[in-house]
Amino acid sequence: MYKRQALVGHSGSGKSTTASLIPRFYDAGEGKIKIGGVDIQEIAHKDLMQMVAFVFQNPKLFKDSLLENIRAGRPNATREEVLQAAHMAQCDDILAKFPQGIDTVVGSKGVYLSGGETQRIAIARAILKNAPIIVLDEATAYADPENEQQIQQAFEGLTKGKTVIMIAHRLSTIQDADQILVMKQGKLAEQGTHTSLVEQNGEYARMWENYTKTTQWHIGNEVKVC
Repeated sequence: MYKRQALVGHSGSGKSTTASLIPRFYDAGEGKIKIGGVDIQEIAHKDLMQMVAFVFQNPKLFKDSLLENIRAGRPNATREEVLQAAHMAQCDDILAKFPQGIDTVVGSKGVYLSGGETQRIAIARAILKNAPIIVLDEATAYADPENEQQIQQAFEGLTKGKTVIMIAHRLSTIQDADQILVMKQGKLAEQGTHTSLVEQNGEYARMWENYTKTTQWHIGNEVKVC
């Protein structure tokens, strides 16, 4: 069984739509999606939603305390459990900068979080939910380098022992996936590990070559500026 699967492809290839079939945001026109051998269409929606935790590229926080924003993952969680989830999601520095800590109300009196900080709060929420299936949809897309490192560390606490589906644009983040699914025009074009797909010299290999060239170009220009 593949524990860490990645969905990759160009914009509009169907990555996010495919992942959205799991919690039945959409229903598949053909074929079946099964969890534990059971067709998800036979699982009650409430039960299905307890099985899946999403971390989107642009998560939203509601105007309430950080405590309640995290507790939304599991409404009956204790304060101590929320604080533990925040710690596992690398949120200690976020709580430390506000006098009221975990009780700070987001969106009031000038209290706002950066994109990367918001992402870590969303990860804390997902950790608290403790669902067996995790879907990460471009979860580091808007993070600055410092926050991205902390988010990657937070992912370790979130994904340990779970089935993980990663939707990624930056291919460097999914090199270690157990299986990579390459989407093209709404269909599965290729699948395999990073190494096997590069060796196939197909769609993924072209994507990887373009990605590495772009990365090297950015690094080269940064060096010149310095």
